[in-house]
Amino acid sequence: MAAFGFFRLGRLLLAVAATPLAGPVLAKAPELPQTAPVPQFNRQITPPLPTEIPVPEPRPEDAPEPPQATQPQGGQSQNGQPQSGQPQNGEPKTEQPEPPAIAPQRPEKPARAEPPASPPGAPPNPAEADKKAEQKILPDPRSAAIAGKEMPGEELACRRRLKSMGVDFEERKPEHDTAVGCSIPYPIVLKTLGKSIAVGPEPELNCQMAEAAARFAASVIQPAAKAEFGTDIKSIGQASAFVCRPRHAGGKLSEHAFGNALDIASFTLSDGKEIDVGPAPPQKDAKFLDAVRKAACGPFKTVLGPGSDADHSLHLHFDLEPRRNGGTFCQ
Repeated sequence: MAAFGFFRLGRLLLAVAATPLAGPVLAKAPELPQTAPVPQFNRQITPPLPTEIPVPEPRPEDAPEPPQATQPQGGQSQNGQPQSGQPQNGEPKTEQPEPPAIAPQRPEKPARAEPPASPPGAPPNPAEADKKAEQKILPDPRSAAIAGKEMPGEELACRRRLKSMGVDFEERKPEHDTAVGCSIPYPIVLKTLGKSIAVGPEPELNCQMAEAAARFAASVIQPAAKAEFGTDIKSIGQASAFVCRPRHAGGKLSEHAFGNALDIASFTLSDGKEIDVGPAPPQKDAKFLDAVRKAACGPFKTVLGPGSDADHSLHLHFDLEPRRNGGTFCQ
């Protein structure tokens, strides 16, 4: 019995000791949310992207070549993904600028401006100029002169005078061109202009012009060379004698067309020195050439040379063109 009593006393003490602790345990706890926010550390917050992203246009020189491959139908690319610009997951379609079919190219600046192929007002070529000049040539009575069965007395007398001056020459067949109008009925070819002055290439002239050239060489050219250089003229180089053509300016036949003109381009002295006709010869040569040119105005009716025009810049032109009242034209 005593043991049973101690047992009940122990249970009672245990119940009394546990009573203060039961209060806080059995108190009603506050309700917690079903889900609690989880803190996140070191996370970067990305701002929302705009619905339309501007794409800069490529520069003309850097623009890529557009692809030439054909697009499959149904808005699908070759790898099975929707093409750019197609709505995805319910998002609105974004318009993208399409590249040009052909990239614009910057024009290249030419290295040098080329002149036009046929500028307005350009002069015609020499062949056309000569053709037009021939069509506008005025008639010349000397064009109708033809050789007779017998040589006239004045021609025979001229030849006798040439022989007396020691001029060596040969007879030549008559020159006559009815189409152009050139004519020398009784031409001769000079081999010399006197006993000691050669001439070359051998010029073909009418006898009157040949006589005038031989007299001028003996009376003017030879003394001028002796005075300036202390020696004689050995030979004279001619640039043109008989040539069947009109004048360069047109309108009339040249005096060369009648064997009535001689162009002199150079002189050679006995010591071998050469004197060339030109726009700027050496001082002593220029003095000699000026003396010859001035003295020629009178014996010849026309005298031209450097400074007259571009056609006579490298030779002296002498002719016997008939002029009114025996006048002369010297430049």
